[in-house]
Amino acid sequence: MANNTHATDESFEGIDFRMETKKSEYENCRFRSCHFSEVDLNAIIFSECEFEGCDFSMAKLRNTSFRDVKFKNCKLLGLRFDECHKILLSFSFESCTLNFSSFYNLKVKSTSFKDCKLQEVDFVQTDLTNSTFQQCDLHLATFDHSILEGVDFRTAYNFSIDPETNKIAKAKFSQSNIAGLLNKYRIVIE
Repeated sequence: MANNTHATDESFEGIDFRMETKKSEYENCRFRSCHFSEVDLNAIIFSECEFEGCDFSMAKLRNTSFRDVKFKNCKLLGLRFDECHKILLSFSFESCTLNFSSFYNLKVKSTSFKDCKLQEVDFVQTDLTNSTFQQCDLHLATFDHSILEGVDFRTAYNFSIDPETNKIAKAKFSQSNIAGLLNKYRIVIE
């Protein structure tokens, strides 16, 4: 049952939320090819929602709640996930572009990133315990004082992680990308 402020089990396709009146809560909704770029999503709750082919570039996420949300083939440039409401924050990303976004100081354990571009993303002081970066480009992503315990980096590439300033116990790497742990030493690996 939906009312003026709440949408449940609804599908939205091709909607430009820059022009559309937004609800305060979306539960179990599907969004396809929708535009949220530069939209102020302050205090909006998304629970068990799926976004496919949506553009969120530069959306304002202050106190936005993402609870068990899936993003697929979405453009998420420059998002400040660190401004989201922290309680029950959980999401997964598949084939998304998250360049220039920030997860600063968040606890986002067991997050799945699959086939994503994460260039220049801020993971400083982020708890990513048991997360997965499958086939992800982490060029110039920043990991500093981050918790990366049990994280799967085996197929990730272009990352640079300092083992001395990050917790990496039981993190998984492959022989082909292990050089990303040694960049600070400026050594040549052939």
